[in-house]
Amino acid sequence: MKTSGTGSSLINDDRRQRKMADIAQALQASPADVAALRRMAISEGGLLTDEMRCQVWPRLLNVPPNILEQEPETVERDNNKDYNQVLLDVQRSLRRFPPGMPDEQREGLQEELIDIILRVLKRNPQLHYYQGYHDIVVTFLLVVGERLATALVEKLSTHHLRDFMDPTMDNTKHILNYLMPIIERVKPEVHDFMQQAEVGTVFALSWLITWFGHVLADFRHVVRLYDFFLACHPLMPIYFAAVIVLHREEEVLECECDMAMVHHLLSQIPQDLPYETLISRAGDLFVQFPPSELAREAAWRDCMATTTFKDFDLASTQQRPDSVLHHRRRRQLQQQQQQQQQREVAERSKVARPSVTRRFVRLAVMGLTVALGAAALAVVNTALEWAPKLDLFP
Repeated sequence: MKTSGTGSSLINDDRRQRKMADIAQALQASPADVAALRRMAISEGGLLTDEMRCQVWPRLLNVPPNILEQEPETVERDNNKDYNQVLLDVQRSLRRFPPGMPDEQREGLQEELIDIILRVLKRNPQLHYYQGYHDIVVTFLLVVGERLATALVEKLSTHHLRDFMDPTMDNTKHILNYLMPIIERVKPEVHDFMQQAEVGTVFALSWLITWFGHVLADFRHVVRLYDFFLACHPLMPIYFAAVIVLHREEEVLECECDMAMVHHLLSQIPQDLPYETLISRAGDLFVQFPPSELAREAAWRDCMATTTFKDFDLASTQQRPDSVLHHRRRRQLQQQQQQQQQREVAERSKVARPSVTRRFVRLAVMGLTVALGAAALAVVNTALEWAPKLDLFP
């Protein structure tokens, strides 16, 4: 099942035709010009149509074209440890299918969705299913069909999504720890407000582990983001989460400085976001503050957030971050001494930072949002430097 013309209205007809020709030329090169395809996926409008995605997404993930010739193996559901949970999640995924789709067609796709998930897990026993994984898989199923979706999701699961599929949430928690350092470098006042509210990063958990598929109602926006994420470093979704928060700076700062209130505000993601602008800004921030620069602080936050893992663990199993927040609220009296010690350590860390870093932050805030020209190239180059380690490219 395909969605027609996804993304085609984002740019005018002349530019759209030129871009379609450029994508076709990159695909026809021998070997295919993957770097050019990445630039096309990142730049305005993304890959424009699902027909193009069927051709380009496999190239971005280094999945061989002959994969469609292979007959998918039969999936055994009886006595499968993941089947019951997958079935429950898929049954709750009605809103992820196009409105007005006949029930028979939707039910057939849901069966294929279950098969894809169980097939990938069977082939890769080191992977562990998590709630939200099906939101990613259904996006690929709707765009490229069952056979190709199986291959793409398997590659994605063993690379980009690998940290989410561990037995524990330790690595997922660590990735979320990159969020606040990005915000702090761009808007220290937003960072400080969120720290004072003690809101944490649970609000962005479903964004990250579903690549925003669970929280965005318009399928066009979902696949546009998938174009972007597939073309970039695996940590790009956390940069995009940061730019959403930064885009809502005024709303955040006007909110009551209370954990539950700020969490509620941030978890209700707007549906009218300026996606192309935010994609451009996320690319810029990745260039300005690469993961290597943030890694030490993210690790430091791992050590500091001694109670956070329980919150993430509960949020993943219960899917109710608000209840987690209320439990934390009731524990706060017992935790005040510990939190005070954490704040003192944080203050000492801020004082220890060299002044040149502050000057760089001020420069970065001065409207350095380009139209993903040089920024896109830098993101692509970084992805190309990173990817061979994971054998994503030929």
